[in-house]
Amino acid sequence: MWAAKNFLKKLYKIVDKFRRGVYNIAEFSTLRNKVLTILIKECQDMELSDRKKKILQYVVDDYIETAVPVSSKSLTEKYMKNVSSATVRNELSALEELGYLTQLHTSSGRVPSAEAYKLYVSDLMVKDKLTAKELDYIKKIFLDKADNLQEVVRNTTKVISELTSYTSVGMSSHDGKETIESVKFFRFKPDTALVLIVTEIRLLKDNFISVPETMTDEQLKDAEKVLDNTFRGKSFEDICNLQLELEDNFLGYKNIFVNVIEALKTYVSSSEEEVVTVGEEKIFDHPEYADVNKIKDFLSVVTSKDKVMNLLTGDGRDIKINVKIGDDGYDEIPKECSLVTATYSANGTPLGTYGVIGPVRMDYQKVVAVLENVGRILESIITNR
Repeated sequence: MWAAKNFLKKLYKIVDKFRRGVYNIAEFSTLRNKVLTILIKECQDMELSDRKKKILQYVVDDYIETAVPVSSKSLTEKYMKNVSSATVRNELSALEELGYLTQLHTSSGRVPSAEAYKLYVSDLMVKDKLTAKELDYIKKIFLDKADNLQEVVRNTTKVISELTSYTSVGMSSHDGKETIESVKFFRFKPDTALVLIVTEIRLLKDNFISVPETMTDEQLKDAEKVLDNTFRGKSFEDICNLQLELEDNFLGYKNIFVNVIEALKTYVSSSEEEVVTVGEEKIFDHPEYADVNKIKDFLSVVTSKDKVMNLLTGDGRDIKINVKIGDDGYDEIPKECSLVTATYSANGTPLGTYGVIGPVRMDYQKVVAVLENVGRILESIITNR
């Protein structure tokens, strides 16, 4: 705030002259009060008034749509026809001093800063609404595959990418806290059985265990009943922690119990195919990424499973929109990119974190609307299936 600093310098000079006897007490008091009055007024004027907020909203909206620096003339012509260009120009200068706008060249218009985008998402933007067709599309995609974790991750990222036209990233959650509702065995081969484990939020159906060839189908059914009664209502974590205590319940089926426990441990600890990226090529649609080095930087992040996991880790459990801007100190995010994420859950159990990564100048209205609606629909389908 240059103006505020300038007035403080003047006040310091007055105090210094008073100390050296240049001014008497009456003169000092008059000058001091005059400077303080001007300073207070200046600081008040520098606050974000409703008009400043509205102008900042227009600047961000316009820049997102056009990718062209925004001038006072374009603002008055498009959005504020009843306000003079000089007034808008002064407000733009004030917003620049506050750090919300930057000017690439002295003769050009202004572009939003990282601070402007954060304020825009949290306070200024008007939330978009999805069409009935878009909502039906989301429901249709999830209804068929809501019981398969890998399919849920793939479909969620696919839906988000298709509806936003940006690169989408997703990571499922394996925290071991899901509660088991039932266990079923199906003979696959004489020495192999398929185990279906139904939890409160999903169906695990890719677990094969070894069984004795001499075990009859009736004995396998008995083992299923014992396992189902023992596991029902317990979480994966509980079962793995109580393995030694629970083994006594199985007597002749101890080997089957141990094999199922190992399958559960593998599932909980596994990170294979938990991270999905969809729509990497969509970055080429944005003018900011005509530069080859920027494209390389972007692709080096979104094509790395470890880097995507790092981006998506630790954003909570609610459908709360989190916005991170690469130019705002987030080293893991490519420069001139934003990451918008939400973490979904069902019945209190996290399903995963999903989001959009793209240019800072992304359509936040659309992105936030898609993330919120995808989360609500996904949770509703899984909870009520």
